Amino acid sequence: MGKENQKNIPFQVPDIGSVKKASCEREISNYLKRADTEKLKAVFEKYASTVKNGEKYMTTTDFVRGFLGLYQHINYNPDAVRVIGSVADTSKDGLISFVEFQAFEGLLCAPDALYQTAFQLFDVDGSGCVTFENFAEVLKQTDIHQRIPFDLDNEFIKVYFGKDRKRKINYSEFSHFLHDFNQQYAIVAFKRYDPEGSGSISVLEFNDICLSIKNHLLTKAVQDNLVAAARKATDGGNKVSFPFFSAFLTLLENMELVKKIYLNSTGGLQTAEVTKEEFLHSAQSMSQITPLEVDILFLLADLLHQTGRITYEDLRTIAPDHYLKQITKRFTEVKAVSSPEERGVFMQILESGYRFALGSIAGAVGATAVYPIDLVKTRMQNQRTGSYISELMYKNSWDCCKKVIRHEGFFGLYRGLVPQLMGVAPEKAIKLTTNDLVRDKLTDKNGNLPLWAEAVAGGCAGGSQVVFTNPLEIVKIRLQVAGEIATATKVSALGVVKDLGFFGLYKGAKACFLRDIPFSAIYFPAYAHAKAALANENGYNSPWSLLAAGALAGVPAASLVTPADVIKTRLQVVARQGQTTYSGVFDAARKIWAEEGGAAFWKGATARVFRSSPQFGVTLVTYELLQRFFYVDFGGSRPAGSESRIVTSAETARSLNPDHIGGYQVALPILDGVESKFGLALPKFKPH
Repeated sequence: MGKENQKNIPFQVPDIGSVKKASCEREISNYLKRADTEKLKAVFEKYASTVKNGEKYMTTTDFVRGFLGLYQHINYNPDAVRVIGSVADTSKDGLISFVEFQAFEGLLCAPDALYQTAFQLFDVDGSGCVTFENFAEVLKQTDIHQRIPFDLDNEFIKVYFGKDRKRKINYSEFSHFLHDFNQQYAIVAFKRYDPEGSGSISVLEFNDICLSIKNHLLTKAVQDNLVAAARKATDGGNKVSFPFFSAFLTLLENMELVKKIYLNSTGGLQTAEVTKEEFLHSAQSMSQITPLEVDILFLLADLLHQTGRITYEDLRTIAPDHYLKQITKRFTEVKAVSSPEERGVFMQILESGYRFALGSIAGAVGATAVYPIDLVKTRMQNQRTGSYISELMYKNSWDCCKKVIRHEGFFGLYRGLVPQLMGVAPEKAIKLTTNDLVRDKLTDKNGNLPLWAEAVAGGCAGGSQVVFTNPLEIVKIRLQVAGEIATATKVSALGVVKDLGFFGLYKGAKACFLRDIPFSAIYFPAYAHAKAALANENGYNSPWSLLAAGALAGVPAASLVTPADVIKTRLQVVARQGQTTYSGVFDAARKIWAEEGGAAFWKGATARVFRSSPQFGVTLVTYELLQRFFYVDFGGSRPAGSESRIVTSAETARSLNPDHIGGYQVALPILDGVESKFGLALPKFKPH
């Protein structure tokens, strides 16, 4: 048979065709739907780099590093890439045809995809069975074998592969073998540290075994308490018995059962504290857990908070929930396109409209929340010290706030709010939409966005908003300062607009550009990096972390552009009799410097920071939460941090890569599951 025809051989795993079809075509929530052939073909050709006899092929590097996005480090391990790529390369010649690519996509739809993928990993020659040589070849490349070598000549291997190790294992047998092998490895490691057969090992040896062969089961909290737990269990001794060793590992492997027992004892409550006696009583109906395992469970929990009781949060600390974290309950979930390839110009316009609408709501919420601070800031900036009228009306921002409430009432702090809300909706909407749009355009195909591109996107957002900002600001400012003089005639927004005319509404626009462009160029990159820094270990941002990131980013952005804001305010306010007038940005800057000194450019800086920081914090958290609550998939990018990256359960996790369609939505968590469930991690870097 020729090489070209060999590339069309489907997977040779016995009896999985019907399972694949049933699991992929039934449209129920627990199953994946197969990808459309044409769309999958387009994705394949995007990454395929080799052409042979007129047909395109992926190399294992194309598949693993390009398509899956794994092993991106420059010093990656090519042998590991080859082994992982072999799961799709059924002909095992280093090239993946579209038929193989599509077949693996189908395999990933199967309910037992995790075991099938592991089987493909060890089926080195594509025969549909695993030989001893196949198993040994892959095992020797894993991290676990390199740390603590497995004795390939022991009785366990002979039981499965035969005394002469010539027996071949099919898929069904291999799935059970893999489970038993994972248990056997711990016994082999224990015997390695106990060559004399005393039945015990030292505490440090226990720690070494756990970190070497069961590291995939250990959370940081458990890792940090391994030695302490072993010593406490032995009353301060230095020896760990085999029963304790075995029970400890069994407990970690059965934590999902432990959680069920806990919930059974609390009636489903996750906050109730449970004693050891209550837990044992609940465990009576589930005989798989032993009293020794319960002792170890409470020992670990006691090391965490010393109460003698456990809560569900303790169990999560010991072993995170094995499913994709439920982040935000979505009120709507609309898939506007079935794949990123359908994302045309019209869909991009709809996405911008969607972002514009949510940005409008977010802007209004943010503006209302901090409007009193904005009014105080404006009045402080308009207060002049070097002009003819030299009497200071306000000593500081707090004095200003008190006098406004005393003379104008509480609602005086909201003078000019209505026109502000009428304008802030499109202003913030166009700002947020433009920033997202430009960021999308400047992001490369690998999802990377350099710092300069983040600044450019922010600057474009700041510039775009001036068309709404300037008319809004000039009307708002004149309404805000109208209450300063008790004898002043009542000023309305409509009256201000009539007095200014169309072109008058853009008075001070240069200063507005001077303020808004650098503000946004500083703010949006700072927000993106603050958000990433405040995300949890799974890459998820809680609402509080979003609020904190927005507020922190506003501090440097708001403070550094205060001089431009002062100039803009002076240009847009109507000068009273005896006050200095300004003809433009440079004239205002010169006269302010000459009459009031450099400190005048920083008037209201504190109020501006206290207004801008929380305003943008509230605006951004509202904007991102609205996108989570009212989810619409336009085939484009989503806000970073809106999804958790927990992928410990391959069945429910999904890839965020738009090219990962059909079964490939779970390709990454499936491969991660091979490591987290079976401990079969491959070295990520080249050996030194």
